[in-house]
Amino acid sequence: MNDPVAIILAAGKSKRMKSETPKVLHEILGRPMVEYVLDAARQAGAKRIVVVVGHKAEVVEEALKHHDDVEFALQTEQLGTGHAVMMCRDALADHDGPVLVLTGDTPLLKGTSLAALLQELQDNNAVCVVGTATTEANEGLGRIVRDSDGNFLRIVEHKDASPEELKIEEINTGCFAYDSKALFEALTEVRPENKQGELYLTDCAEILRNKGRTVVAAQRLTIEEAMGVNTQDQLAEVARVMQSDA
Repeated sequence: MNDPVAIILAAGKSKRMKSETPKVLHEILGRPMVEYVLDAARQAGAKRIVVVVGHKAEVVEEALKHHDDVEFALQTEQLGTGHAVMMCRDALADHDGPVLVLTGDTPLLKGTSLAALLQELQDNNAVCVVGTATTEANEGLGRIVRDSDGNFLRIVEHKDASPEELKIEEINTGCFAYDSKALFEALTEVRPENKQGELYLTDCAEILRNKGRTVVAAQRLTIEEAMGVNTQDQLAEVARVMQSDA
């Protein structure tokens, strides 16, 4: 298996932080939160990392330019996570192998968990592995829908979920392992047919499954690892978790 590449989504504004600082550059224990995600990707084997920037792109690039393994892709319009990943297509045109897709606001990610997703990709000869976790506190989170045999069917976003789907406790963590070629092939078929009118990266898994490709939903992460930072309170909570683990 070729070395994995990591894509890290870091283009959003996040008004809820109530700060002029780009969200991913807010510091936890003296480091920008996105650097913890870079660490986890490297620990999982990524030798090359593409950070998708958008809001205050030049500020994020300046903060991360000293990392030799980091390059940047620009998302000029915020049209959804699928659109953000598509901005990496040219940069990864020569890559034939696994890709981790991560978000820059999940600083509690562990490299061992990401490595486990990559191992699932290889062991199952899959084109997509969705990293999942379980929680009763699933408000606002995408749900993992499985068939009666437990096989992955699709990811449904909270705003698009039926009352029955809202009861599902297995959630999408926002961490994926993909075969690179299959990922960009699926992205060309994603449509903004949802209440947000956005291009969802999460639709790629269902698109590939419908083509008869192997897609696996693997509960390889804890809900703590999936904790995204969107507010100052969440930033403080993540700092407390890190200090208690230290």
